[in-house]
Amino acid sequence: MSLFTNAQRVIAGGVNSPVRAFAAVGGDPIFFKSAKGAWLTAEDDRRYIDYIGSWGPMILGHCHPAVVSAVSDAAENGLSFGAPCVLETRMAEKICEIMPSIERVRMVSSGTEATMSAIRLARGHTGRDKIIKFEGCYHGHSDSLLIKAGSGALTLGVPSSPGVPAGLAEHTITLPFNDINAVNTAFAELGEQIACIIVEPIAGNMNMVPPVPGFLESLREATAEFGALLIFDEVMTGFRVAKGGAQAMYGIEPDLTTLGKIVGGGMPAAAFGGRADVMESIAPDGPVYQAGTLSGNPVAMAAGLATLEHLDMPGFYESLSASTRRLTDGLAAAADAAGIAMSTENEGGMFGFVFTDSGPVRSFDQVAAADIGRFQKFFRGMLDEGVYLAPSAFEAGFVSAAHGVDEIDATITAAEKVFATLGSNL
Repeated sequence: MSLFTNAQRVIAGGVNSPVRAFAAVGGDPIFFKSAKGAWLTAEDDRRYIDYIGSWGPMILGHCHPAVVSAVSDAAENGLSFGAPCVLETRMAEKICEIMPSIERVRMVSSGTEATMSAIRLARGHTGRDKIIKFEGCYHGHSDSLLIKAGSGALTLGVPSSPGVPAGLAEHTITLPFNDINAVNTAFAELGEQIACIIVEPIAGNMNMVPPVPGFLESLREATAEFGALLIFDEVMTGFRVAKGGAQAMYGIEPDLTTLGKIVGGGMPAAAFGGRADVMESIAPDGPVYQAGTLSGNPVAMAAGLATLEHLDMPGFYESLSASTRRLTDGLAAAADAAGIAMSTENEGGMFGFVFTDSGPVRSFDQVAAADIGRFQKFFRGMLDEGVYLAPSAFEAGFVSAAHGVDEIDATITAAEKVFATLGSNL
């Protein structure tokens, strides 16, 4: 019996998060037993260069000594208190230092919990119900966010999953990402009813799609004019594309920010925070309720804090960005040499590639129209060569500080081999 078949007997779908099932690429998922630096080791002892990094948290690489040591020390003092600890305060101070738009912060246990709580806070603080999200941006699996667009720009949305009440859809406006005109139209018609906009400043859940010039600025202007809040979902981009996140890159201060992945250093931790006057609406200071038994868990705080402190090393982001550019430049050159159309993106330690001749990619429609079959064959070929990419054409990839020249060049060589083998029939 295969490991996956055995898992399916007792775990729903055989996995604890759907993309891990390899449904988008075919075959059984690989089961891993250990990781070190830029490498994963499977149960059959085969090693893979890892470009998922636990979906983003492992910016230092797997099992970084400083993080492992911090976790070990914290665990020896207790796994959870359910009460305040100094590590929570130190983590909050570090986040506020790195991201000046965050004046107060609340720790939670997952990115979904962070975005869900930020939206509840925005609604409670403004006294409004409607929210704006963008097609192709993913903010977790809470009910208000699993809504897809209707047939027109401002028609009622439609639940994108069974179990989401249709009544919630009327409060969620889903617009095309990077469409400034759609945002302006929505506020012109419904501005006084809109509590917030939530957006990935660089979308990472429809591959990697950066904002067009002026898009994020238009969100800041519209929300400020109509008294709505701007929420940057930096669960993925926070500390990943730059030390201060995408908001530091683009020079835009949101009212609220959601964080995850790197903030936990590989442990289940996330956060939301922002303007002090808005955060004062959260219990116990205010009426908007939010709580969590394991929020601020000392082991998770230790892992996250050790990770964030390491990002202060001189030249860290310059080196990380150079590695990521080396990777995407090499992939692009390999595809071009094989006569295969491919568009790439990179920023900090985050990258994306889409098999399309309509690049650069700036919309969900472009990603959806790309050659998914080519991606599937490329993914399988790279896996055979010992390179572990995200098993979906709609996910960004991640480079860590542990990815050296040897790992990057080995990946490019593998891509050259796969492209040459599959050629224009890929």
